Amino acid sequence: MAKYFDVHPENPQRRTIGTVADSIRSGALVAYPTDSCFALGCQLGSRDGIDRIRSIRKLDDRHHFTLVCQNFAQLGQFVHIDNDVFRAIKAATPGRYTFILPATKDVPRQLLHPRKKTVGVRIPDHVVAQALLAELGEPLLSSTLLLPDEAEPMTQGWEIKERLDHVIDAVVDSGDCGTEPTTVIDFSGGAVEIVRRGAGDTERFE
Repeated sequence: MAKYFDVHPENPQRRTIGTVADSIRSGALVAYPTDSCFALGCQLGSRDGIDRIRSIRKLDDRHHFTLVCQNFAQLGQFVHIDNDVFRAIKAATPGRYTFILPATKDVPRQLLHPRKKTVGVRIPDHVVAQALLAELGEPLLSSTLLLPDEAEPMTQGWEIKERLDHVIDAVVDSGDCGTEPTTVIDFSGGAVEIVRRGAGDTERFE
């Protein structure tokens, strides 16, 4: 049965955030809010967490997982990024974008796209997500909480607990955070490619 954490959207309770972070370090898979929609998240090196996310979302091995980072310093540890790309991403973060980039050796092998050796990264503009990332001190391995054969992610924490109570360990709820996933921009092939048009404005990349 998943634990339910009701977190203040503007002033997250430090004790509650600490409890959630401890559970993630212990192997928990959690549903948590971001600036686009709810996401599933687990510890970076958790093979069990990866397997559970794949099972819940029915994902194949070509799916790009996302490392949700607190800031640019953290993001830079996990992807290779040149000056031009750095400036483009810096101007759009924090925000509702996921960027696909070549991964460094610090990214666990099972997270990489099997052919491209890339990974998704993002920096959310969301108080609760940022508080959790600050407490963890490392990125959250994440994927949009979008169930198979459903057009939109769930928006209510109580509904997520009701639907996924038996397959996740915790729900962090700070209120409605929207239904539109991030815009996905792929910088790994040289030219900029808009992979998915979502919550972030694509005009700056066109």
